[in-house]
Amino acid sequence: MHLTALDWVVVVASVAICFLPALLMVRRAGANTAEYFTSGRAAPWWLIGVSMVATTFSTDTPNLVTNLVRKKGVANNWTWWAFLLTGMATVFFYAKLWRRSGVLTDLEFYELRYSGKSASFVRGFRAIYLGLFFNCCIMAAVNLAAVKIASVLLGLKMSQTLLICGGINIFFAATSGLWGVLVIDMIQFGIAMTASFAAAYFAVKRPEVGGLAGLMHKLPAGSINLLPDFSKTWEMVVPILVIPLAVQWWAAWYPGAEPGGGSYIAQRMLAARSEKDALGGTLFFNVAHYALRPWPWIIVALASMIVYPQLADIERAFPGVNKELIDHDMAYSAMLKFLPSGFMGLMMAGLLAAYVSTIITHLNWGTSYIVHDCYRRFVRPGMDEKHYVMVGRIVTGLLMVAAGGMTYALQSALESFNLLLSFGAGTGLIYLLRWFWWRINAWSEIAAMISSFLATAGFFIAKKLGHGVGDEVSIPMTVAVTSVVWLATTWLTPPVDYATLAKFWKLTRPAGPGWSVVRRSVGIVGSSPDSLTDGLLGLLFGCGLVYSALFGAGSFLYGRHIAGAIWCVAFAVSSTGLAWLLPRMWSSQRAASELERTATARMQ
Repeated sequence: MHLTALDWVVVVASVAICFLPALLMVRRAGANTAEYFTSGRAAPWWLIGVSMVATTFSTDTPNLVTNLVRKKGVANNWTWWAFLLTGMATVFFYAKLWRRSGVLTDLEFYELRYSGKSASFVRGFRAIYLGLFFNCCIMAAVNLAAVKIASVLLGLKMSQTLLICGGINIFFAATSGLWGVLVIDMIQFGIAMTASFAAAYFAVKRPEVGGLAGLMHKLPAGSINLLPDFSKTWEMVVPILVIPLAVQWWAAWYPGAEPGGGSYIAQRMLAARSEKDALGGTLFFNVAHYALRPWPWIIVALASMIVYPQLADIERAFPGVNKELIDHDMAYSAMLKFLPSGFMGLMMAGLLAAYVSTIITHLNWGTSYIVHDCYRRFVRPGMDEKHYVMVGRIVTGLLMVAAGGMTYALQSALESFNLLLSFGAGTGLIYLLRWFWWRINAWSEIAAMISSFLATAGFFIAKKLGHGVGDEVSIPMTVAVTSVVWLATTWLTPPVDYATLAKFWKLTRPAGPGWSVVRRSVGIVGSSPDSLTDGLLGLLFGCGLVYSALFGAGSFLYGRHIAGAIWCVAFAVSSTGLAWLLPRMWSSQRAASELERTATARMQ
């Protein structure tokens, strides 16, 4: 594609704007690891919320959505729409608990919740497994999308793209710390969303498409439906709807949608200046992530089905692109060729912004695991803060290099998404229950990790040998095997000592009956400031608000105004419910805290 001088001015200006906060935050980030990894625990709700959204919006995200839509229609997005249940559970049950814990990283949680060598092992192992292996796999998938986009738009080779992008990311992430990452995310999210809406607008303006009305008329029957074809049970309904809603949302661990919160989502909640900010930021993230962002990508994906109905059409349109890179996810990049001058530069800037915001977050998050939870904890404890910050900056560069090398092993966004999702299958229930049930111990988590990995690896090898089964079979079987193994391990191994459990409850104060045994045994006075009933209501209203906004917007885009009006009513009801519930949650929390302070004072 040909980029004009105006396009390049837009790209350079956007990069320059993002360089400024990185430079301004260098000195503050270098002060200590708390500043470098958690922004001094002073971030407001709106900043951490925007940062979460920006991080989960990367170059591979529109590619993934395009891949899903082109293969099985809009309903195929339930593969990730179902994770809203996880997200809202994090908002109303776990955000405040994470903030109360006061840990620097979510892996530090293990030696707070558990005790002994097994707790230390889980913390150290997951620091390497997630911070290095898993993290580099995710960054490699993001790199792959950047490579495909650069190949289509600029004609760059993979090595050239990785070298240029790697240098930019290392500079941003290594110099600015989390404060810089948060501010850069905010700027880049605005650029990326503007570019996404522009891409959708010009996609439907194509003569082949003929506007929204023409798009709806020319698309294959059933491709725009929000629910899968119920006449195709095993091909569509089970893998697209049943497995995600019945199993996947609570059973699978995936960065950005972890049951109970975790990874960079936990990092943002830990960086919040208060529990209220942690909850508010996570709520904003889920609303924007599921209700605001998807439709521009979906519209472009649907338009690409008319402009490039077959992969051969993409290949003919871009003869210089490596044929091994061509898959359905490349259709999004191919649609960008129709953007006019100026908007092409905006799109380039937006895609670069989305790419950088995700990678620098993963670099900062992965580095926090390797430095704080492995190097500082087990290799070189007791060094000064500046030493750990320096090591963090070195590790940041090495992680980017490792992710670049791993990029060569991947082929498509959907392939990497499914692989990462499979390796986390079966472990999610532990991450939900460990806050609310005292009996879970470190061995439970070790058993879950090992059994999930072995089961997934077994299905993967069988598939390569020609004996594989679909995700609708492999994921539930992996979840079942993993759940049986970790539950059996929990009951066959000794519980965590009561002193550690009592200290954990006093610090985080989770609600519910799951800690009654410990509280009675050690004579804990006081109650939780939280309510499980309010949490369930929040989950209900939150999901209602987001799904009604998502499907209401889709209905109006489709020209289905009656359905859109019905979704508007559901949105109003859900919004009213949240407006009533949130003040109630804060008032009950303040009352419970005051009662606890009074009881403690009387005992003294």
